[in-house]
Amino acid sequence: MPLPPRAVIVHRATELSELIARHGTRQQAGFFLAGRGRDLAELDARHQAQTDALATISAAIPLDWRRTVAERNDLDRFVFGPEDVVIAVGQDGLVANVAKYLDSQPVIGINPEPDRNPGILVPHEPAAITELLAQREITERQITERTMVAATTDDGQQLIALNEVYVGHRSHQSARYRLGAERQSSSGILVGTGTGSTGWCRSAWQERHSPLALPGPIDPVLSWFVREAWPSPATGTDNTEGLLKAPDTLTITAESDLVVFGDGMETDTLTLTWGQRLEIGIAPVKLHLVS
Repeated sequence: MPLPPRAVIVHRATELSELIARHGTRQQAGFFLAGRGRDLAELDARHQAQTDALATISAAIPLDWRRTVAERNDLDRFVFGPEDVVIAVGQDGLVANVAKYLDSQPVIGINPEPDRNPGILVPHEPAAITELLAQREITERQITERTMVAATTDDGQQLIALNEVYVGHRSHQSARYRLGAERQSSSGILVGTGTGSTGWCRSAWQERHSPLALPGPIDPVLSWFVREAWPSPATGTDNTEGLLKAPDTLTITAESDLVVFGDGMETDTLTLTWGQRLEIGIAPVKLHLVS
């Protein structure tokens, strides 16, 4: 007998919660903010908006469904199941944070603060969850499949991301490696999807006035940029940007210790040692975002 669906509510701690945890009491948190020209009223309002959204979602989950909650900081230790329906409550970046741990489970993005968040990946207001979950199943008609990027080491480790993967030195010093046949020294390499084309990759693209046409969110294309490549007698700068279409990959061979992380999750990384090879290309799975 198949398991009933499980609603997995994903959120991150509010700024108010983090401040109280850091300073011990609400009074001390208020004193800290007052010394910087802020007060608790703004943080209270934002905290309440998320609390209300979580309450609305909890009340809308069908009684015969299972349910659980996962905070952003716990995602690298959370085990998702094939029957899960993921409900991400917060900023657009939260969807990117959770997407790398999924295998085609549908994601519903809920925006508790539409006056602050663009809502690109969290397009739904909290009240919409009732109608979405009342259908008991997410149909293919509602799903937008967004391209993801995968980084795979030569010993079989893999990291998947929705926006981009970064390859570079752990402390963002100069990274040394071979990109294809060219030896390079740089601040690292970004490889991003069309979804990531509105973030870090777009910054690199815009700063260098690149002529590349950045891909769209569902395009099966990745863009890549080398950050601040350094020309020297031993290192080149001829190969610093491009586009990748499946089955093409970007091959990076480490000539120093490197880390690889996706979507800003620096606590969840792959490591490369000298001589180890990394292949980056389009991921075999896609984010299934409920539109």
